[in-house]
Amino acid sequence: MDLGLQDKSVFVAAASKGLGKASALAFASEGAKVTIASRSLEQLEAARDDILAATGSKVEIVQMDVFREEDIRQALSAVASARGGIDVLVTNTGGPSPGTFATLTNEDWERGFQLCLMSAIKLIREALPHMRSAGEGRIVNLASSSIKQPIDGLLLSNVFRAGIAALTKSLASELASDRILINTVAPGRIATDRLLQLDEAKAKEIGSSMEEVQAQAIAQIPLGRLGDPAEFARMVAFYGSFANTYVTGQSLLVDGGMVKAL
Repeated sequence: MDLGLQDKSVFVAAASKGLGKASALAFASEGAKVTIASRSLEQLEAARDDILAATGSKVEIVQMDVFREEDIRQALSAVASARGGIDVLVTNTGGPSPGTFATLTNEDWERGFQLCLMSAIKLIREALPHMRSAGEGRIVNLASSSIKQPIDGLLLSNVFRAGIAALTKSLASELASDRILINTVAPGRIATDRLLQLDEAKAKEIGSSMEEVQAQAIAQIPLGRLGDPAEFARMVAFYGSFANTYVTGQSLLVDGGMVKAL
């Protein structure tokens, strides 16, 4: 299938590692002109080299801190100028702090709000003029399976990732007349450093081993294994592609069947 991404300008946030990096690689594999953003220049350079080695496609890098509105504005403006616009936006961030209502402070809540929800809002706001100018666009918001089934100990993610799904559904109607399609792709247990960190923290909390924690989690996945970042990224690339012409406002779980919610 031709995804219609050849030479399209794609901006992927938080793409120096993990699911953001995997998504950037998937777009680069389809011939898109990819720009990746992150706070760490060192990690960005390493990701750029990895994607070049894997795809033969040179991606551009830009330092950006999603807590800094000016960083977002400057990054997207620079990319649009250098790439001739922004055709596809992938919003993404690292995960917020784990915790329960009893352990999280007001400051934790504010930081989680800014990290998970406001960063997506700001990125979309800056990208929209470029998409409207082009006459179409695609937006993919990365979230979490917690948009359908809350995860114990990840209260901030549960609340603000659900906000991402609500934002997606709401904006689908507003953006349809501009031929801009927007969707959410939400991972379940995908093998990333973030998942490893969460499993380590849970093992320590309950006095168990990493192996036991992971085995118990995998037992809840019908496919019987963790997902690979590349499997997740393929879905991001489709929803962010121009082969997708009639799917908007949706939230897709890439979770191996783990979540039981309808």
